[in-house]
Amino acid sequence: MSERIRVLLVDDHTLFRSGIKSLLQRNDDFEVVGEAGDGLEGIKRVRSLKPDVALLDLHMPGVSGLEAVKVISEEMPEVRVLMLTVSEDAQDLMDALRAGASGYLLKNIETDMLVDAIRRAAQGESVVSQQMTAKLIQGVRNPPKAETATIERDRFSPRERDILASLAQGESNKEIARKLDLAESTVKIHVQNIFKKLNMSSRVQVALYAVENGYGHGRPY
Repeated sequence: MSERIRVLLVDDHTLFRSGIKSLLQRNDDFEVVGEAGDGLEGIKRVRSLKPDVALLDLHMPGVSGLEAVKVISEEMPEVRVLMLTVSEDAQDLMDALRAGASGYLLKNIETDMLVDAIRRAAQGESVVSQQMTAKLIQGVRNPPKAETATIERDRFSPRERDILASLAQGESNKEIARKLDLAESTVKIHVQNIFKKLNMSSRVQVALYAVENGYGHGRPY
């Protein structure tokens, strides 16, 4: 990632994009590298501009933000995608995170919290608006069947299961290393191995998987 955080804005409302652009340009560590008015144009702009973070609206005419994040996460997993939407629907939240979004923010978010969320996303963290956290936990609360849980647990070593439990709590590599008395580099290797086994590229996706399969409870973001 470059010294400045390169951001792409994808939203079908021109005035909203202008407001976000003006907000970000007040901060020296942001550079708005482009804008798009729908999901298809957003995909094209991500391909050409390679931003650090893309802010996507969820519901747009034509190609939706959900369809766009699926393509972006598959083709360019290094680009962090944050959904910025008015939808407080739990299913929209789950669908977006499973599609590969790094976070889910509501458009009524405070400006300083939005700026902080983009910075955190650029650093590899996952962010979910506080109002949506309870819905996220509720959406994955049903425990897996015993047989399924056993099969899933056999996929991982004991240490990987420890780390999955920590990922379900939304803990960073540094926090996991401290808790498990491991080097941060060792934790990073285990996390990468978990990503490969699950064929996932987002910590949010892995956290959802971990909660759904009984590895832990708490703030999965």
